[in-house]
Amino acid sequence: NSHSRPRYKLLPRDTIQAATLGEPDAAAAVLRHYEGYIAKLSTCHLFDEYGNTYLCVDESLRRRLEIKLISGLLVFKAA
Repeated sequence: NSHSRPRYKLLPRDTIQAATLGEPDAAAAVLRHYEGYIAKLSTCHLFDEYGNTYLCVDESLRRRLEIKLISGLLVFKAA
């Protein structure tokens, strides 16, 4: 149905605008909004010597993605 609501809640425009202006609380709200998606992108599969698979969040990659998101917000302001 084209009139159905999105499955997820969108960020308010005011929050995004405030984040592009460097407002710390707004930037934190943007990070919280995307934290699940960033964690999913940062998840890797590890295997032990018996072939068992484990999921692990690569913290370095997660931090890099968070930095990239915030940098993108600030660059967007300057453009």
